[in-house]
Amino acid sequence: MEITSITAHQVFDSRGNPTLEATVKLRNGVEGSAIVPSGASVGKYEALELRDDTSQKFLGRSVQKAIQHVNEDIHHALSGRNVCEQGKLDRALIDLDGTNNKSRLGANAILGTSMALARAAANTSGVPLYAYLGQGDTLPLPEIQIFGGGAHSARRIDVQDFMIICVAAQSYAECLEMTFNVYHRAGELMKSRSRLAGLADEGGYWPVFDSNEQAFEYLLEAIKMAGYQPSRDIAISLDIAASELFHDGNYHLGMESRAFSSEEFAQLLVTWCERYPIVSVEDPFAEDDFDAWAAFTKRMGDKIQIIGDDLFTTNLERIQYGIEKNLANAVLIKLNQIGTVTETLECIRATQNAQWNPVVSARSGETEDTFISHLAVGTNAGQLKVGSFARSERMAKWNEVLRIERNLGGKAKFIGGKILRSKSEIRRPRVE
Repeated sequence: MEITSITAHQVFDSRGNPTLEATVKLRNGVEGSAIVPSGASVGKYEALELRDDTSQKFLGRSVQKAIQHVNEDIHHALSGRNVCEQGKLDRALIDLDGTNNKSRLGANAILGTSMALARAAANTSGVPLYAYLGQGDTLPLPEIQIFGGGAHSARRIDVQDFMIICVAAQSYAECLEMTFNVYHRAGELMKSRSRLAGLADEGGYWPVFDSNEQAFEYLLEAIKMAGYQPSRDIAISLDIAASELFHDGNYHLGMESRAFSSEEFAQLLVTWCERYPIVSVEDPFAEDDFDAWAAFTKRMGDKIQIIGDDLFTTNLERIQYGIEKNLANAVLIKLNQIGTVTETLECIRATQNAQWNPVVSARSGETEDTFISHLAVGTNAGQLKVGSFARSERMAKWNEVLRIERNLGGKAKFIGGKILRSKSEIRRPRVE
């Protein structure tokens, strides 16, 4: 079906920052729209988000340049083409930009268009978005933040995300119920002990802890207060966001005034994994500390999920290099790191072909757009990380998976914690 117009306008993300919404209209009157998210902890190899950089408008954060590129360059390049040719259209966007990091048009302009094209194509084809993206039927295992740290809470604790994974849940809905119970028990616990400062960027609690390890103790206590057994029922997942901690050749835990070499930091992480029921660690090392990644994966890769985010930035070449060098065993998938739907799908397929786990993820500056819920199901990615169990931009994604489940009916599958147990059985840590 022929594209008649592609337009964009400025809207706002969960931080109140300007972002871009693109709309694609077709000859038959059908249309599709999409809103672009934005990250706070940004890898240096990500595609470039174009902002206006003038203090006269939204402190330099407005996106009028990107909007102009959609309304002019992109509209003229793609109008009259068939919306159902996603791969060709995305390639045309890449060629039109002409840079290796989408810096001319802006990854936000390109991604907003690419997502809107996919939505319009699904709508005109009369199929749900998840079916258009891949015809998958597997509901994702949620990875849900309880405590937010790092760049998400003014570095009140150094580790960026303390999350839970409900490994014993038998259904997607049960995961949400278990998370609800733990999330609220954690809040009650922190409030009763004057450890609660508010909510972090992604809806998790903004903690007042004295050390990073204290977060583990509170999280384990909250799990038990909710009536679950750590390790058996609910496990812990971490996002270290180590690139944010690495400078002057060392890893720095600022709140504890401690510095570590790569080897020392690896040993600290191993100690945490042995002491606590940790089943997944994201970005344990800086994005270019390849030797540390390889050594840690060799040591721990058959015991836990090791996710590369800043390491890979949803970039096919970097993922292929990581697979070749065995730097991790899972890849975080973020649409706006690479900038088109087609490239994102290629990264998911490459990850799955290597028998690694793709983990579809939101950004800290999110929107009400639910595209990633469809992406996770449509590609059978198996895992979804969107932040916490609060704030509507987060809950919109969890709720959309519930709608997809109803739409799939008896075809819906949920493998839950098995996607992690394929590495090894959930371990029993020293502290429970």
